[in-house]
Amino acid sequence: MDIAEIDELGKGILYNGTANVVSVEWDRNGTPGIYKLTVKYQLPDDSMKNIVTAQPGQFFLIQAIPSAVQFLRPISVYKSTVEHLKAGAVDSRVVTVEFLILQKGTGTQELSQLTEGADVKLIGPLGNIWPHPEEDGICIIGGGIGVAPVANFAASLKDESYDFYASFKSGGCGMEYVKPKELYVSTDDGSAGVKGIFPVLLDAQKIKERGYKTVYACGPTPLLAYVQKICEEAAVKCWLSMENKMACGVGACLGCTIQTKEGNRRVCKDGPIFDGSILQFEAPKGKRPIPLDSDEVPNLEVTIAGVKFQNPVIAASGTFGFGQNYRGVADVNKIGGISSKGMTLNPKAGNNGTRLVEITGGCINSIGLENPGVKAFIQNELPRMMELKPTAIANLAGSDLETYVEGAKLLDKSNVPMIELNISCPNVKAGGMAFGMECNSAATVVKAVREATTKPLIVKLSPNAPDLRGVAMACVKAGADGLSLVNTVQAMAIDIEKGEPVFENVRAGMCGPAIKPLALRMVYDVVEEMNKLPEEQRVPVIGIGGIANWRDAVEFIMAGASAIQVGTATFSNPKAMEEIVDGLYSYMKSHGYKTISDFRGIAQKK
Repeated sequence: MDIAEIDELGKGILYNGTANVVSVEWDRNGTPGIYKLTVKYQLPDDSMKNIVTAQPGQFFLIQAIPSAVQFLRPISVYKSTVEHLKAGAVDSRVVTVEFLILQKGTGTQELSQLTEGADVKLIGPLGNIWPHPEEDGICIIGGGIGVAPVANFAASLKDESYDFYASFKSGGCGMEYVKPKELYVSTDDGSAGVKGIFPVLLDAQKIKERGYKTVYACGPTPLLAYVQKICEEAAVKCWLSMENKMACGVGACLGCTIQTKEGNRRVCKDGPIFDGSILQFEAPKGKRPIPLDSDEVPNLEVTIAGVKFQNPVIAASGTFGFGQNYRGVADVNKIGGISSKGMTLNPKAGNNGTRLVEITGGCINSIGLENPGVKAFIQNELPRMMELKPTAIANLAGSDLETYVEGAKLLDKSNVPMIELNISCPNVKAGGMAFGMECNSAATVVKAVREATTKPLIVKLSPNAPDLRGVAMACVKAGADGLSLVNTVQAMAIDIEKGEPVFENVRAGMCGPAIKPLALRMVYDVVEEMNKLPEEQRVPVIGIGGIANWRDAVEFIMAGASAIQVGTATFSNPKAMEEIVDGLYSYMKSHGYKTISDFRGIAQKK
């Protein structure tokens, strides 16, 4: 039976609409983070006499309603049934579909937290199906959440006509419909079955000894690569269910394409079931992380330009006031530092009109640097900042070179440990971003401020500069002790009722998770450029831009950042920075990193 025949057999009636949530269940004794989601939808019968439900191996595109994510998620079918209903002269079919959901990202978290009666968006069934075995000697393998599609396949076979293998990190799931002749289970932690990873259960020799003729498997890529290898050694056929990130899910965008010995293949349309002999798996990169010993404690402390921070998580300027606003809402003393509201030499009223517009993935703001002025900051705000555990940073802006210099002179006489020089604010008509757009002007203001203060000087850069690398290096040459990037991305919004720009200044600054990939790339680029300098001339980089969780923070540090700043995330989650600190600690513990420098910059190409 070839792939075309298998694909044709899997075709049912494509559904594109909403489905109703029947239940969301979590097995407390099973693998942590895995839920069973059951939904149902109705199809009119009309003249269609051969309506079929999803076949084993197929998947649906699914999304919670409403959802914070853009794409629908491809989830394999765990079980699907069809019930015929007749109401008067109208025939219909009610389709019930069960999914196993691993709570991993935002999309799957939304799905796992649905309640009875909620709606989901559903498209499917999609993809091909498992080929029916033509002889005895059936071996079925599932790893982690990959148990779902093979368990569905196993349930379609005669009871006790196959052996079933399941491997988990902890606990177990997805075997309530499985009735094998022999069941073999392994867990990394020994909580169920045999302790160890999958190879403790099966190898090429056991495949031969147990008389397996065909192997079916779904699970993490390392497991599938191992299954392919032992099946080749044992000279038996294997069918593997592949996963890859999808956008369209119907074969149009080619985003889920994988390389095979027969050329590129689309997981969504040509798969997800493939003849294992044509698949090509990359050799694993890097070593499996070795956790720190139970008595070893990661040290999150960092030093930037000679100033110590208890951890690398800093509140970004303009989002955290002067550190007092969030007291009672979040544990302010848990973070590493606070960069003050951007200050100018004299008090500033800020912009008129609309100042904030929420958008998908963040917001556009036009605050206009409203602040009490440097003198009032030193007298009223700085003493209270200094009472907090996080290291205080004074963010200094200006409208011209003179106000920058005079502001720096006043701060130089204060006890603030560090100055962040803002030459990148897009929310003012004069100064601000203009100084950070071009190498010479950036160098001019940095050199002038450098001569006006002995404080450690961090320069905040604009993502809108045509030559960001050049501006960064010009600032270093002019005396910057460090760089922070990026500030907000220039953007705008239009009022479609009035037919005019929302903001009085037309252009404003976009921030939030939407800019994170851009900011990450820019931090990577600047660190890459920095690494071309002799080591003694390099300065630390602080990463900013859309950082919302500890994973984002790890990415920026691996790109080369010595610390990170968090801003917009606190608007949706006031405890975001605390969670990032905790997440960094746990990540370092589980991956064997004793200090931040152990993984800083490791993603930079050598």
